[in-house]
Amino acid sequence: MDRWIVLSFAFAFCLEAAGAAKLGVVNTEGGFVEGVNKKLSLLGDYMDIFKGIPFAAPTKTLEDPQPHPGWSGTLKAKEYKRRCMQTTLTQTDVRGSEDCLYLNIWVPQGKKQVSTNLPVMIWIYGGAFIWGGGQGPNFLNNYLYDGEEIASRGKVIVVTLNYRLGPLGFLSTGDAALPGNYGLKDQHMAIAWVKRNIKNFGGDPDNITIFGESAGAVSVSLQTLSPKNKGLIKRAISQSGVGLCSWAIQKDPLYWAIKVAQKVGCPTDNTTVLANCLRVTDPKALTLAYHLDVINLPYPLVHYLAFTPVVDGDFIPDLPENLFANAADIDYLLGVNNMDGHFFAGIDMPALNRPLVKVTPEEVYHLVQGLTMEKGVAGADATYALYTQMWGGTTDQEIIKRTVVDLETDYIFLVPTQQALQLHQENAQTGRTYSYLFSELSRMPVYPSWVGADHADDLQYVFGKPFATPLGYKPRHRTVSQAMIAYWTNFARTGDPNKGESKVPIGWVPYSNENTFYLEINHNINYESVKQALRAPYVNFWSVAYQSLPDVGIAVELE
Repeated sequence: MDRWIVLSFAFAFCLEAAGAAKLGVVNTEGGFVEGVNKKLSLLGDYMDIFKGIPFAAPTKTLEDPQPHPGWSGTLKAKEYKRRCMQTTLTQTDVRGSEDCLYLNIWVPQGKKQVSTNLPVMIWIYGGAFIWGGGQGPNFLNNYLYDGEEIASRGKVIVVTLNYRLGPLGFLSTGDAALPGNYGLKDQHMAIAWVKRNIKNFGGDPDNITIFGESAGAVSVSLQTLSPKNKGLIKRAISQSGVGLCSWAIQKDPLYWAIKVAQKVGCPTDNTTVLANCLRVTDPKALTLAYHLDVINLPYPLVHYLAFTPVVDGDFIPDLPENLFANAADIDYLLGVNNMDGHFFAGIDMPALNRPLVKVTPEEVYHLVQGLTMEKGVAGADATYALYTQMWGGTTDQEIIKRTVVDLETDYIFLVPTQQALQLHQENAQTGRTYSYLFSELSRMPVYPSWVGADHADDLQYVFGKPFATPLGYKPRHRTVSQAMIAYWTNFARTGDPNKGESKVPIGWVPYSNENTFYLEINHNINYESVKQALRAPYVNFWSVAYQSLPDVGIAVELE
């Protein structure tokens, strides 16, 4: 055997014998916890991993989360706990449990010394407020939201958490009987727990960043806007979603509460009686009482996301657009994927992903009508005219299909994100604002070649999958992942994505309402990636011209 290999083994053995850098048993407010200490490489660093630490008591149906009573002895925090109760993807059964308020922690350690005062990043998962879990989807025991790559590469602590979903997390009668927002309150309990306990894990309780995607990005936005989080959150990252999205706030929660009540046999003429009945109903029955159809919908899918946060006068005291003063001192980094709407558009118009099936102008107009129904014919005509102006009489199917994706991307994600950027900037005191557009081509082999970054395509790069599972990726994907982890963790450390432990490809210029800078993120980040005025004509249309049209007050029956 080569003597250098022998020496390497000997050196590694000596390090091991001297005692690896590890936390061992950690004291928390609920009791002692013990995780797993993992060696990341032969001569490299270590990672302390804690899975399944309770941050609140087992939940009671449709009630606010409560503090955990604690435990005796040392809690072995070595396995993920069950997700919060939710339907299976087929929506024919449930998975998970009502006892689900647990979090997971990754702490990077040096070769000899235990880390102290590290920035903390708390991840909030997406899934339309219907599905999801703190560990994410699992493929061959490789969980999507494993925090190891971010933690080790960015020298930050990563925390993931569970929160309640569907009717159990967000059903509301719109009054004091069932105020709703139980899932948001779960998230808040986890953030507050981290604030109180993370110092004992080597974290800085005064440097907490929350980040999330889709419904998790909306959650991040709403947590920064809620007065309940005053002083808890230093920075925030929203990936494809903000509190201003049309689907972020349920404006008619009683409509959906009554639908669930009717399904499970509860009276509906009095909200107090309805609430009391629902609270003693089998939680499985409540979860299955809401079914999200995705085939032959009469209106666009985005209208059917029923169980989402509400303005409750307390946790969310007002419409999100009126609450940005609460985020005046929070650094905020937010953006979208350039084809975020593709997933939704593919459900609304299945021909989109079928090369041999054509989309007609009439079908596009019908989709526009579905998105703009509150403005009636005037809204549909104005929107259709804007989005089809570049067609110029062409029947090129790629152009027509891309128009549909642009339309849904703008409506569902991009325009509300631009509005949130503006409001954050207008209300900022010390808080800084950064904008991005993620445009790495989709890796989904079943999609047409023109499809850019679809909804959730960014997740694999933020969580370092091109490094964790290198055989599934090309070198350019590792370039994207390295850049995103660097920007994200630098931002968490300093409030500036350019400054921190990691080198970045190019300086990311802050957003301002005067200059509207954003960074386009893909595998070729260079000086030309710093851009301005993202889709400005379309943003201006939706924000000004469209809003000035009168509402027609159409009541739509959404089954």
